[in-house]
Amino acid sequence: MRKHTEKMLLIFGAAVLAATSAFGQKQAPPAGGPPKAFTLAAHETYTLANGMKVTLVPYGNIPKVSVSLALRAGALNEPRDVMGAADITGELLKEGTTSLSASALAESAARMGSTLSVSSGADETSLDMDVLSEYGPDAVKLLADVLQHPLLPESELARLKTNLLRQIAVAKSQPGQIALARFRKLMYEDHPYGSTLPTEETVNKMTIADAKKFYADNYGAARAHLYVAGKFDVATVKKAIEAGFSGWAKGPAAVENVPKPKAQRLLDVTDRPGAPQATVYVGLPVPNATSPDNIPLGVTNALLGGSFGSRITSNIREKLGCTYSPGSQVSRRYHDAYWVETADITTDCTGKSLGEIFAEIQRLQKEPPAATELQGIQSYLSGLFVIQNSSRGALIGQLRYVDLQGLGEDYLKTYVQKVNAVTPADVQKMTAEYIKPEQMTIVVVGDKAKITEQLAPYAATGGANK
Repeated sequence: MRKHTEKMLLIFGAAVLAATSAFGQKQAPPAGGPPKAFTLAAHETYTLANGMKVTLVPYGNIPKVSVSLALRAGALNEPRDVMGAADITGELLKEGTTSLSASALAESAARMGSTLSVSSGADETSLDMDVLSEYGPDAVKLLADVLQHPLLPESELARLKTNLLRQIAVAKSQPGQIALARFRKLMYEDHPYGSTLPTEETVNKMTIADAKKFYADNYGAARAHLYVAGKFDVATVKKAIEAGFSGWAKGPAAVENVPKPKAQRLLDVTDRPGAPQATVYVGLPVPNATSPDNIPLGVTNALLGGSFGSRITSNIREKLGCTYSPGSQVSRRYHDAYWVETADITTDCTGKSLGEIFAEIQRLQKEPPAATELQGIQSYLSGLFVIQNSSRGALIGQLRYVDLQGLGEDYLKTYVQKVNAVTPADVQKMTAEYIKPEQMTIVVVGDKAKITEQLAPYAATGGANK
């Protein structure tokens, strides 16, 4: 099932410690040296005759290799009456090929020290294996078979639909998922990004013909990018890629369907009687990853609410004691992004916490941060970036992000430099220009009887309370 829960920035101890010197330590540690520029591992990218892209990254000394194929097909490509098709088709890929039964496919992956993982998201479906180095060519061959000759057996459809329906039911009972679903629906309306979950109705009526049509309409070499990272013999893996994928039909080009999300001051409340907490989503559209303001905006987010020592986090977590893990992020899809602050807040603190969130935004709009505070955040982001590129899977993830957004390799090579070039005035400018409370959608899921009065100051004309 696609992962819809908003991903918060990972908190790594060393990186956090580097940042906390700016947040109230009585005795600061010795100043660190200047951040080192990131060096991207030597790699090669080329394109097969059928349009499939390949990136090879010889990396590390551990005798393992990750093989990952990203396909531009996800929820974005689902017809409205067949929502869930990307998930179901992805799961069916693991149920065998025309030459391998499901059990034989699983056993083949196990012999390589791996499993076949298939996941679908808003924009892409990913097939992944992490195998012992000697099996790199075999993993390529197996993925090629799965992608080009899937069995897509009708016998497994009922089971997979039942599993998906169970996951939907669980998600719809969770306040975080309820809040996310409302937030995305209000922001994107009928665009596919506005639906975080398939509906029970579309899943129930889905047929094997629907899955096969989704596969035929969306799977092909022109939408595929194969990444191989780790310790492997380049010549042997190249030979396996050519043999396995050169015959794959080109298929359709990737779909371009960039939304126009709404920036609107609106309060939306979903009642959960008796809930001890209120789940809050507060945010608005911001420039996407291709904007020259992308990195300065990311630094601003980390200082405002996107790191453990950030202003909003410290304020409503430590000063008010209203929540344990609030946080903000710039959430991105293909050429689309929004800024959002999320928190699970003690019910009687709901209004007070919203007030503090907006107060911190307004303070940063009026006053640039101190240089020392900003330097702590820059050290945090620089360290985090190095960690995010320190494993096979993480490196592939970074390359996939850059390729999906069309950022070019210089994005990774110059990221640390650009993060540390952001000035206090830049942070103030980003906040004033893009993080505007008067344009924010506010979604709250909680006990309406206990929070309505607290939320009254944040209601706006056109608010959709229910």
